[in-house]
Amino acid sequence: MSVPAMGALPGTGSGSRQVLQDRLLLLAILLAAWQLLSWAAGAQVLTSPTATVRKLAHLVLAPDFAGHAMETGRAFALALVISLAGGLGLGVALGAHRLSGEVAEPLLVGLYSIPKITLYPIVLLLFGLGMSAKVAFGTMHGIIPVVLFTMNAVRNIPQVYVRAARAMRLGPAQMFAHVLVPASLPEIVTGFRFGFSLTLLGTLIGEMFASQRGIGYLLIKAMESNNTDVILALALLLVFLATVASWLLLAVERRVHGRFAG
Repeated sequence: MSVPAMGALPGTGSGSRQVLQDRLLLLAILLAAWQLLSWAAGAQVLTSPTATVRKLAHLVLAPDFAGHAMETGRAFALALVISLAGGLGLGVALGAHRLSGEVAEPLLVGLYSIPKITLYPIVLLLFGLGMSAKVAFGTMHGIIPVVLFTMNAVRNIPQVYVRAARAMRLGPAQMFAHVLVPASLPEIVTGFRFGFSLTLLGTLIGEMFASQRGIGYLLIKAMESNNTDVILALALLLVFLATVASWLLLAVERRVHGRFAG
């Protein structure tokens, strides 16, 4: 009996190389399209990829950029912790109590469908300009998806787990730590991935309208003065960071799902 080559087996190095080749091909197509559009529209409208990278390097090496980046990082980190921890706790509570979850779910979906920018005056009135407003704006964007994913994950836990936990007389904290969270972990990780991206978006939007420092503030100032090269350079930086973070979180998500499926 012949043994198939290892490279032909699914999930081995050959599949990883194919994924990498596909991503590199997509990146090359996007860069080529960007360059063609730059030639067609002109550098004043759309700077070329190489010019954008040079401008980004110039911005990053500027003396005040590190302070703006640290400001954004601090606001994002605080908003992310609140979104993930608060969303996890609230989602587990609503999912474990079915009636509360059924009442809260349409309210949360309706609240999340409201454009957050319409709540900007209320955020400013409550938190003022500065760090707290950015954190609040980021949390508003990120916490509801985490709550919804976690709540639905807890709802779908097999009831035999819950009955076994009650038979062993586990308290609420033990039920939370040893049954509800582990049994719904794959969907919780998916919710965290969406919450991460949306919290970053909300933090940047908050900086654009309620801050005097940060990458979002630099972006809105560039938009006000119509500095196309700065706008594209900052957008490239944000896209790069968000893409890398998304790939890492997606790898963790697939690993968790694969482990539970196995």
